[in-house]
Order: sequence, then structure tokens, then C-alpha cells
Amino acid sequence: METTVCPWCQTEIVWDEEIGPEDACPYCQNELKGYRTLSIQLGEEEEEPAEHEEWEDEGGDDDAAYWGQEDMRHNLPPSIRTLDKFEESHDLMNYEETVEKILDEQEEVPECPKCRDYMILAGTQQITGDSFAPAQFSAMKSPVIQPPFRVNMYICTGCFHVETNLSEEDRLRMVDHLSRGNA
Repeated sequence: METTVCPWCQTEIVWDEEIGPEDACPYCQNELKGYRTLSIQLGEEEEEPAEHEEWEDEGGDDDAAYWGQEDMRHNLPPSIRTLDKFEESHDLMNYEETVEKILDEQEEVPECPKCRDYMILAGTQQITGDSFAPAQFSAMKSPVIQPPFRVNMYICTGCFHVETNLSEEDRLRMVDHLSRGNA
């Protein structure tokens, strides 16, 4: 007799050799064959090919032309970072230790959207009415946020990409303002 385990209800199904396996589980009535069933053979592991080399750019310039240089940089492995250029002239172990100490003290530790390294808080910037032109939307009588407000500036420790986001107090002020609706 042939034994099968239903992938849906985990019930062991023993089929009669004369009748053979059916297409549906007799207990839960779900399909046993088709696109929803995955058969995994245990114990018969195939050897993995030894071709798991490091990342290679097989696509070359064709990919870069199609996707654009800016987009292709995002697909680079994390080891290709701007910081690596300074490896010979600076003590990067000490750099990494200092960065770790700074990150331990930060309340927020954003991840760089370009290389996925952590970003350190460089400081805050005050945005005033002279340096900011607020956008107007017909859904609101007043701008989304009124100056003055502060933004936190973060710098990536790997590729030195700079990101800014609204300070905590001003986030609360904006949420309060927008939650009042047509303010």
C-alpha cells in the first residue's frame, strides 16, 4: 500500500493498491495534486553545485543601459561601498568601533536605502520660513507643515548617503494637524 500525507490537514492517507491514489484528500477534500501541492523528497538530497561564487556582473552594460546607472548601484553587494576606498589610508576597524558606539547611543537607527548599512545622526537642521516654501493642497486650507520645524540629518557609514526626516516633535505636530482634517 502507498502512503501519502495530506499537505492541508497533515493526515496520513493509505491508498488501496487496486484503486490507486485519488486527486482529493478523503478527510478535508482538498486537492492533492496540481499547482497547490509541493512534493518534497526527504533523504535524497542532491549535491549542491560548487558554483556558489561571489557576486558576478554577468549582465554587464546591457543591464545598466536598460535599468539606468542609478538603479544598478542599488543591486551591488554590500561589500562594494564608498568606505572601502579608504581602507589603505585609514584604520577602518577603529572607524567601525566608533560607529558602533555612536549607534548604541542613538534612539533611531535608520538603514541606508542605498547600501543597507546603518546611518548615524549627524545633527538637526532648523527649517525657517525664509528657506522653505510649503506646498498647498486643495484638500487642506493650510500647508501640511508650517515652518519653523526641525529635521534630523543622518549619514550612512558605508556609502555616505545623506537622509533627513522630521524631528519627533514636528512629526507629532504634523500628525495632529493632518488628523484634524480640513485645517
